[in-house]
Amino acid sequence: MPPTVVSRLRLPTLTRALGLLPAPLADVAPAAVLCGAMLVERFGAAARIGDRMPLALALTGLLAAAVAARRRAPLAAYLLATLALAVEAQAVAPSPISPYANLLGAYAAGRYGGRGRAWWGPPLVVVGVVGYFAGQDVEAVMPAGVLAVWLAVWAFGWAGAYRLAEQAAERRRARAELLAEERNRIAREVHDLVGHSLNLMLVQAGAARRSIDRTPERSRELLVEIERTGTDALGELDRVLGLLRGTAPQPPPGAPENDPGVAELPRLAERMTQAGLAVVLHRDTPPLPPEQDRCAYRVVQEALTNALRHSGAGHATVRIVGRDDGTLIEVADDGSGPPPGHRPGRGLTGIAERAARLNGTARHGPGPDGGFLVRVVLPTGDGR
Repeated sequence: MPPTVVSRLRLPTLTRALGLLPAPLADVAPAAVLCGAMLVERFGAAARIGDRMPLALALTGLLAAAVAARRRAPLAAYLLATLALAVEAQAVAPSPISPYANLLGAYAAGRYGGRGRAWWGPPLVVVGVVGYFAGQDVEAVMPAGVLAVWLAVWAFGWAGAYRLAEQAAERRRARAELLAEERNRIAREVHDLVGHSLNLMLVQAGAARRSIDRTPERSRELLVEIERTGTDALGELDRVLGLLRGTAPQPPPGAPENDPGVAELPRLAERMTQAGLAVVLHRDTPPLPPEQDRCAYRVVQEALTNALRHSGAGHATVRIVGRDDGTLIEVADDGSGPPPGHRPGRGLTGIAERAARLNGTARHGPGPDGGFLVRVVLPTGDGR
């Protein structure tokens, strides 16, 4: 193999240029260019080739075909090119252009051969170099240099394939993490919406049932509140399902967000009070960023729902206070507190996940004066 072949290699530049072409053209274009160059060289050396010209032309066609098939059948194409190049060197005459076809095949064997089959490339390279130089009167440094370059080109292709495989695996992992996070987010939203509304409606329905004979007017008020709670829940559920389907209407510019925030807490406290849990709301904080605003509402909603449903509390206090280290959200009730061996359910887990998503912290457990306490601290800013 002539030294000029090795000294003039510009494979990275060539492969980058080919990567910009459509796949069929990237396969055929190098084959056509090399085939034309090899034919010009072969006909230019006709006197030296003599009556071996038909064999030389056939080998040129095989080398060009191997280049065209190097991505679809990389190992088979490289084996074909290696055999054709060895036969050309031994039976016709060494060509200064034909080795380029074999070099492209070495790169393709590493780049497109696959993680397992690509390792057949180095043994084929060794066999090809031995077959090419067999019987030729050359110094040992020539085959060694060519072998080093061909192995380096194969390794360059294999490294590119490995890098792309790692990037694809990383994208799959990131996609899986994103899907898991989205599933958790949807689960939190549906739990907060359906769980809160159903629990509130159950408590209201129970109160209406117990008071229907003694105070029909109070029962009527509770039934009206159940209807309002169900209507609001259906509206929010329709919004969530619209987001999942991608059909949720976009609010006009300047309109408030559909997701409830701290501004809706007085209404939430009123509904809880009507259901039998007297809520006192204290707020001393500037307007919160949108993410924190929604998080604060959901934390309070879930904590009050738990107090109403599970603790037997009659009173609850909600505090939202701005501090130097962030925003404190605290919900305390006067109920029975956590039972022995208490383990957080979906609601408390959702609170912790919401806080962690904004780099905040969440704690829950017995209050200092009894009952149950939920405390969340969100860092200053949006926490992201």
